[in-house]
Amino acid sequence: MTLKVHNTLTRDKEEFIPLDPPKVGMYVCGITPYDETHLGHGRAYVTFDVIRRYLEYSGFEVTHVQNVTDIDDKIIKKSREFRVTSHELAEKYTQSYFEVMDKLNVKRATIYPKATEHIEEMVGWIDGLIKKGFAYQLEDGVYFEVDKFEDYGKLSGKRKEDQESGARVEVKSGKKSPLDFSLWKKAKEEEPSWPSPWGEGRPGWHIECSVMSTKYLGEQFDIHGGGLDLEFPHHENETAQTEAFTGKVPWVKYWIHNGFVNVNRQKMSKSLGNFFTLKDVFEQFDPMVVRLFLLSTHYRSPINYSDVELSAAKEAYGRIVKFIEDIDFRLKKTTERASEIELEDIEEELGHFPDKLKASMDDDFNTAGAVGAIFEAIKFCRKTLGDGDVERECLETMKKTIIEMCEVLGLKVASRESRVTSHEIEKLIKEREAARKNRDFKRADDIRKQLAGQMIELEDTPHGTKWKAQA
Repeated sequence: MTLKVHNTLTRDKEEFIPLDPPKVGMYVCGITPYDETHLGHGRAYVTFDVIRRYLEYSGFEVTHVQNVTDIDDKIIKKSREFRVTSHELAEKYTQSYFEVMDKLNVKRATIYPKATEHIEEMVGWIDGLIKKGFAYQLEDGVYFEVDKFEDYGKLSGKRKEDQESGARVEVKSGKKSPLDFSLWKKAKEEEPSWPSPWGEGRPGWHIECSVMSTKYLGEQFDIHGGGLDLEFPHHENETAQTEAFTGKVPWVKYWIHNGFVNVNRQKMSKSLGNFFTLKDVFEQFDPMVVRLFLLSTHYRSPINYSDVELSAAKEAYGRIVKFIEDIDFRLKKTTERASEIELEDIEEELGHFPDKLKASMDDDFNTAGAVGAIFEAIKFCRKTLGDGDVERECLETMKKTIIEMCEVLGLKVASRESRVTSHEIEKLIKEREAARKNRDFKRADDIRKQLAGQMIELEDTPHGTKWKAQA
């Protein structure tokens, strides 16, 4: 099966064939760093992290560009409230973003271009659009004239006539259409600004993505991604100004958009009071639990956040980790003696599960199906382990298979034991086993309580006593 991707531009699922294989250029709209990173960011950047990971797993060489909008009305407003410069505010929340994404195991992009570092190129583009007849100057800045671009609306599927009649954008004096959007904003008093032929000011939001994506990926590239809320007007406006400036059509071959995050069945919104930062969520749930939760729904579908859903993801993630812990425990106890079940007895069937994961991912990055394949593999391994003694090589292959399947999705599943192993804990467990053998149950119970106070949980099995650090 070949990889197929749902393309927003064509509203169809298409075979993925990059412009210059095996190279893939991918641009993802990044953050505006004026506040803490929230669940919506998590949804988007985990989605495109998995897409990148799978493309690389499939043999492609991905150049991943993700911008930072480090100058914006919201940044200016909040920097005044905090009495810091817009640069200081943007740097603070940009670093906070990286800290949160690192915990979610989101790979760093190839490059994170900042808007303020590309002002000169943006001024050049705007000047070029004016000269080509696609933009005009007003007292407060420069605007793109939507009516001059015949294909406006092709990405979102919205007709210009319908948009104009329902537009809630205030028509400014001299503005030719409510749909015309800002390319350059003249600076107001005490705002950060840069020089331009149209006066001191700063670029509009849309122009930065066109300029930075083409600078690092070329005038045409493979994938442009972002949240569904960016499809219109942001991505529509990007498309119009870029194709008008370069004359290259299509600018982007595949447009990919992820769905919204709902909270208790309502769209997440600060105004509704159901807004959650990822730092807040991490106080209750392990970041890998959050990642698994985000991957358990197809990226294009809305995802519902609630304590019930996160608790279910916690239980599911715990099942994966516990399986790895159980394998590690069996490996400690397993000798090289002959076993009833050898690797060749299960090798072929075990190999079906990575194939199932790949088939799901080849179908428009269906992470929900891929997660299902992981749990099918664990179920098969559990059943096999219950059928009789298993040779060491078989145990190692089971562990390797599950870990590699998880790695495709960016899930870290190292056993908790491997992170917290202590000689003292092992020593106390041996002392407890000796106490039980001598029927000194009080001492055995005291040791259990002592370890429980250190957040160490014991489990007595027919193969010996296991331990793990409590979550």
